[in-house]
Parts: sequence; C-alpha cells; structure tokens
Amino acid sequence: MKQEAHELYAERFEGRLNEVDDALYYLNKEIMRTKILEQGVRPDGRSLTQIRPIWCETGVLPRVHGSGVFTRGETQVLSIATLAPVSEAQVIEGLGTETSERYMHNYNMPPYSTGEAGRLKSPGRREIGHGALAKRALEPVIPSVDEFPYAIRVVSEVVSSNGSTSQGSICGSTLALMDAGVPIKAPVAGISCGLIQDGDDFTTFIDIQGVEDFHGEMDFKVAGTKKGITAIQMDLKNDGLTMAIIKNALDITYDARVQILDQIMLPCIAEPRPEVSPYAPKMITMKIDPDRIREVIGKGGSVIQKIVADTGAKIDIDDDGTIHIASADAAACDAAKKCIDDIVFVPEVGKLYYGRVVRLMQFGAFVEIAPGKDGLVHISKLDKKRVEKVEDVVTVGDMIWVKFMEIDEKGRWNLSRKDALLEIEAQQAEAAKEQ
Repeated sequence: MKQEAHELYAERFEGRLNEVDDALYYLNKEIMRTKILEQGVRPDGRSLTQIRPIWCETGVLPRVHGSGVFTRGETQVLSIATLAPVSEAQVIEGLGTETSERYMHNYNMPPYSTGEAGRLKSPGRREIGHGALAKRALEPVIPSVDEFPYAIRVVSEVVSSNGSTSQGSICGSTLALMDAGVPIKAPVAGISCGLIQDGDDFTTFIDIQGVEDFHGEMDFKVAGTKKGITAIQMDLKNDGLTMAIIKNALDITYDARVQILDQIMLPCIAEPRPEVSPYAPKMITMKIDPDRIREVIGKGGSVIQKIVADTGAKIDIDDDGTIHIASADAAACDAAKKCIDDIVFVPEVGKLYYGRVVRLMQFGAFVEIAPGKDGLVHISKLDKKRVEKVEDVVTVGDMIWVKFMEIDEKGRWNLSRKDALLEIEAQQAEAAKEQ
C-alpha cells in the first residue's frame, strides 16, 4: 500500500511523500484501534483473551545446570540457570556499604531477535530494566540459603521478539530453575495486557504483540503464581487508569497466568528436579563453634589450604561458624567435611571410641580416637585386673575400645579401657538375655 500510494501521489505531492507516509501510519493506527474497540478483532485475528500458540521445553542444553525454552507466538526466550557456591554471590558496593545478591538475573536482547543486523554491545537501560523485572518476579519463590545453599544466576537470551519478551523470560527462567533442581516454592508465569481507550470506552486484551503495544495506550505486565502477584510493570501513554481498567486487567492476566501454568508449563515439568545436575557443584553445609574457626583456618590459612589442596573442594566459612563446602565431586565434599570434623572433634563423656595405640609410657598408653586427637589410658584403667607393665596388655598400633571419662583441669583427655570392656560385656549379656 505504501508503494502504491507513492506511485499514485508522487506527481501531485512532489517532495511531500513523507506526509503520505504519516497519513498511512495514522490510518493504519486508527483502523487497528477501531477494529479492536468496536469489533473485538485484533490484527492477527485473535480474540481479546486469546493467547498466541505456546510451547516450551526443558533440558535443551545438556551441559549447563538447567535450561528452558519458552515460545509464545513469535516471541522466544532461552533461559539458562547456573549454580555456584554462596561465596560467588554478586557483590554490590555502595557509598560506605557493601551488600551481596545471591540470586542474579540477566536479560539479553540481541539485534537478531527482531530481524536486524547490529552490534552486540553491553546491556542498555531496557535490558537492565527487563532483567530487574524478571528478578523481582522470581525472587519471592527462591528458597533460602539454609534450604538451598547455592548462589543462583539465570540468563535469559531473547532468540526472537514480538511482544512481552520480559514475561517470556520469566516463564523460561521458571523452567530453567526447575530443570536445575532449584526447589522453588511455586512456578511463576508472566503475561502482558494491552489497552485501547476512547473516552470512557475501553477494551483490554491479553498477550499483546509489537504493533498492539505500539498503537495502544498500555503495556501492563503482570507476573506471579496461582496464589498471587510477584511483580508488576506498566508502560502507559494516556493520562491514567481507572479502577475499572485496573480490575479488568488484573482479572484477565490472572486467568492467562493460570492457563499458561496448567496447560503449558507444568505438563512440561511438573516440579523441580529431585537432584541438581551432575555438572553442578555439590554442596554440604555444616556448623561449628565460632571459637574454633581459627583452628580450621590455621596459621596464615595453612590448614584450610591443605584441605582444599588434598580434596579439591571449595570451602567458605562465615563468621557465625557456618561452613559451605562445594565440589563437582560429592566424594570430595565428604572428604573435606571429614577433615573439618576431625579438627573440631570433641569427644562425648561416657561414649565408647575405637582407637589406635600411638605411644606407650610407664604410667599408661596414649590412644588416638580421632586423627591427631589422643588421650591417656592410665595403667590402672588398662584392664579389669591389675597390670604390672603397660606392654603386657597393649603394643603400639593395637586397635582397642576405650571409654571417654573426662577432660581434666589441664585440658587432657582421660580414657579407660577397663570401663569400656565392662560396658561391652554388659551390652553382650543384655543382648543374650533378650535372645
């Protein structure tokens, strides 16, 4: 039509074809608005509450920790979730303050997503804003660090764009988080609502695309779960909204969210994976007495550096004594935890331990009941009968049962083989009686 109009009016309006283009633009806008407002017919033939065809998929990138593709009409978003130790949370430095964000969300919309050839550059205001909106929508359902001791980053890559890519990134990110095994509290979906208004008459419609956003009064984005809204963002071109418009918009966006969740997303992945990806770091969280942190760290960090070097695990220690151990290999996490347990080991009075004799003295034997942790079995406590010489009962390297008796005033551990033997005999007798 534009080409035909140029040919028809080229001679009559010589040098004024830009005015012809403006007339066609306003005619196109008026026709679109009138058809929606009066007939309820949209440019692509949909009804006011009809959502464009949707499909989604998870696990499309097998090597990453979690991935999800969400496609609605010509809008398609690929979201990738990555898990890391809590220490890799994003640090935000302010004027005299420093905070950290454990959950990070980034949004990218390259030129090819709208069919353009352009430079790939750093995120602009729009990308930063859309990423912040998606983060705000998903943050309420992210588990606490106690429930899930990971830092989480999601990157939403817009592959193709024709309306509401920010809401597509919310849906895609929900899929990626669930695919990564993040135990989110509830799945989140997002949808946009448009508005055509003429005086007191208005029409709202769901899932707007580019031309409807361009020629309409409103782009009202609503994200949330089935139970409630987690984020709202609105672009507005008129002088304001009435309560009737707001109520109508919230009603139809709720119905659309439920439809997207029940009919599309949950059939794709009903709940978070029970386990994180084999490529994701495995995490163990433990707690020790804060006063013993220095023992785990060692002089100049020598102890903790040796544990890291020997096991290959990454270890982070908080001031309250919380220790986060991470490694792609679960066995490495277990090995690092055992090393720390051995360092902070405190025996329980009255408990039996199976230890190795490491040293003999005239007055008794020293028995190691934990790596590097030994106590004294006095000669009078070596056996049930009188012992003349320590060597008559034990030799270096023997494995024996001992009972932890006390920590004396000098901090030494006192053990008893005699009491251990008596207790074991009593247990055996009780078991025989029950049989």
